[in-house]
Amino acid sequence: MNKTIRHAAVFSLLLVLALLVRATWVQAFEGKALADNEHNRRNTIARYAQPLGNIVVAGKPVTGSKRTDEGDYAYRRTYQDGPLYAAVTGYGSQAYGATQLEGIYRDVLDGSDSRLKNPLDTVTGRSAEPGSVVTTIDPAVQKAAYGALGSKKGAAVALDPKSGAVLGMVSTPSYDPAEIAGASDGEAWKKLLADEDQPLLNRALRQPVPPGSTFKLVVAAAALEDGLYESVDARTASPDPYTLPGTRTVLHNENRSAPCENATIRTALQYSCNNVFAKMAADLGKEKVRAQAEEFGFNEAKRDVPVRASESVYPREMDGAQTALTGIGQFEVTATPLQVSMVSAALANGGVLKDPHMVSKVTDGDGDALRTYDGGDGRRVVSERTAGQLRDAMVTVVEDGTGTNARIGGGVEVGGKTGTAQHGVDNSGTPYAWFTSYAKDPSGGKEVAVAVLVEDSGAARSEVSGNGLAAPIAKAMMRAALR
Repeated sequence: MNKTIRHAAVFSLLLVLALLVRATWVQAFEGKALADNEHNRRNTIARYAQPLGNIVVAGKPVTGSKRTDEGDYAYRRTYQDGPLYAAVTGYGSQAYGATQLEGIYRDVLDGSDSRLKNPLDTVTGRSAEPGSVVTTIDPAVQKAAYGALGSKKGAAVALDPKSGAVLGMVSTPSYDPAEIAGASDGEAWKKLLADEDQPLLNRALRQPVPPGSTFKLVVAAAALEDGLYESVDARTASPDPYTLPGTRTVLHNENRSAPCENATIRTALQYSCNNVFAKMAADLGKEKVRAQAEEFGFNEAKRDVPVRASESVYPREMDGAQTALTGIGQFEVTATPLQVSMVSAALANGGVLKDPHMVSKVTDGDGDALRTYDGGDGRRVVSERTAGQLRDAMVTVVEDGTGTNARIGGGVEVGGKTGTAQHGVDNSGTPYAWFTSYAKDPSGGKEVAVAVLVEDSGAARSEVSGNGLAAPIAKAMMRAALR
């Protein structure tokens, strides 16, 4: 009997020791992970226990906080012009978490970031005074883009070519983050999720689609850099129509009467000649075109502005015919409006691409910078000569080509490129309308680069064009940026 009691006692002691070890492990080693877990409701309660810091545009907050009586939450997020800035701020919700700048800088905005704490705060665990996030957004450009897009489904991005600062970023249809900021906004949330137009999707950053003829700028850059053609005014050996390599498929131009046979790069951009750029891509080969596309930012899996943008893709495995189709921005080439704007920005900046960013600095509660952002030194993606030649050809597109709706006048230099991209199986969907451009005002020294995508405007298929739908939006944005 004593032996049995002894064994039971030892076993019980081992159980107690195991329990103590586990409790110590949980408290000492797993405690922080459990405390920081996104499903820990205490964190959400603490986050909204005081007013949040703000996201700032042109010195004014576009977010705020208000007292609430919703259960355990003391404050709720508010938004000024919520739909206008939703593609920048994202949403901060008591029930559904936070996205974009609201999510990335959550710790700064709720005061829990360690950089905000003084030694006493660290000991007591008290949240410090929240910090703020200062954006690069120009409200005039943002309003111009949002107003011009209107009821269309699409997106627009404007960049400062010299710095990489994002001056405007709009995605439509938009939504009001204030409507889902609380703990009991389930109906509004369900309505957003059920909307076929996906208003929660940031099309400017996360909707890569075929770029169509805007990609011809990349192919032209590759040809000039490679020496395939010495200048934009050298004639190309381009039959019209052009038969895709290894096939009997004949590629025609949208304008059958355009002077596209053996056209120069300038004329081919002016009239958007498919035959010229399809043959040019085939002559260069997929490796050279891909290399140039990657210089501009294609195939870059991690592009943070600081919100993560979807990868824009130039495919790797292709035959000759497919390579030719990439020359006109088709086959499996995809791009976001951000990526397309980066192409124009690099050309506008003499061939140097600055990293795009929409936050200039993050500050503490006193306004002192915790971190500042800029486009850095940038990287050269094409020579200054190539950039200058392509800018000159882009001016021809706007002055006397397919992009006349982007003209500004008043001595402002505007260059652009239209695009109409196939959509759906066998081009069964409504085509995408693109326009990318740059503008320089010599009197004030201001510059801007823009990309606009109109995914669906409700217009008849025959009326869909980059010049008709997207160029006027780009014009409104460029004029706002140069004022």
